[in-house]
Amino acid sequence: MQIYQSKTPTLSRSAIVTLTRIGRSFQSLNSSTASFSEILTFLLWLYSFGFETAKELASGHQFGFRPSLQELSATLKRHRKVYTQKSLPCPKILLDMLVPLMHNCIMNKLSQEKQTQIIAALIEGNSLRATARMCDVAFNSVLHLLPRIGSACADYQDRTLRNLKCKRIQCDECWSFVYAKQKNVPQEKRGQFGYGDVWTWVAIDADTKLVPSFMIGNRDLRSARMFIDDLAGRLKNRIQLTTDGLRVYLDAVDGAFGCEIDYAVLVKMYESTQEETRYSPAVCVSAEAKVMQGRPDMRHVSTSYVERQNLSMRMGMRRFTRLTNGFSKKVENHAYMVALYYMHYNFCRIHQTLRVTPAMEAGVADHMWSIEEIVALMSEVGRGKK
Repeated sequence: MQIYQSKTPTLSRSAIVTLTRIGRSFQSLNSSTASFSEILTFLLWLYSFGFETAKELASGHQFGFRPSLQELSATLKRHRKVYTQKSLPCPKILLDMLVPLMHNCIMNKLSQEKQTQIIAALIEGNSLRATARMCDVAFNSVLHLLPRIGSACADYQDRTLRNLKCKRIQCDECWSFVYAKQKNVPQEKRGQFGYGDVWTWVAIDADTKLVPSFMIGNRDLRSARMFIDDLAGRLKNRIQLTTDGLRVYLDAVDGAFGCEIDYAVLVKMYESTQEETRYSPAVCVSAEAKVMQGRPDMRHVSTSYVERQNLSMRMGMRRFTRLTNGFSKKVENHAYMVALYYMHYNFCRIHQTLRVTPAMEAGVADHMWSIEEIVALMSEVGRGKK
């Protein structure tokens, strides 16, 4: 193949994206006048004389300029008198040189089937890189899909899980870390949220097994207040609440519910011996239930369901698995994955005891969701559906 060398521009990735988007816009406005190949070739030629001229055309297009191919040629002639139509390089040669970069920059869009396959792999506990290998897609494709689907799941649950008729709620917090373990966080990043210890606050309905509220935060009073306030805003009636002995719950529950709650605390005592290794589970030697507010039924003062939910979460997300390098590097992606996990848990996964999904048991959904329906949430967010 003959390569046109004298006028072929050296293009950066950003220049290719910009010029191609301009070409697409011109093509949509002048589909009967010039093809996309002709417009893109002209813009590439324009770039060889100077990118400022191309930006001038782009700004003119934004303000209502509707050029045809001939008008584009006249614009270039005003900048470079040497330009003639005959000096254009072969369109096919320039386009052949751009195919790989154009594909990666603007044309690579995952199909719904592939998105479904990726999400199914993620919710089964696979890491991002393992998911990319299993689904035969680029790692960045999986990385860019996670924020979209995670934010869509978070938005849907936020507006759907309201006016819930829960009766018995259990709350707990699950430890994980982001970026690095707390002791290994660099000095300049210490004290910043998203570096080191990160806690996932979880509330579960003991009857329906629905998770009405979850939050990523620190293990402090501010996070506890935000979490309990969010939980209180989703409930329709008075509940019985059980938490562990973490003291920040006391102020948070009092501020959110006041006296309109039956609240008890379950304090567990653990024993460890020198023979145990650092990864051996501690032995619970006693548990003491204390009434904090109202008249809770002591038979139902328990945190077993929420602690079992913490285990399910740790087993179901690679980011929570201990002693691996699959931990979250960014707290935003950590939160997106948690939102996706609970969307699947609440709406798609049949509970072994209930034989329906928690959302169906709670009356929030009338059928078991499929992963394709979760994928469809992204398009609803794109259309601005409330």
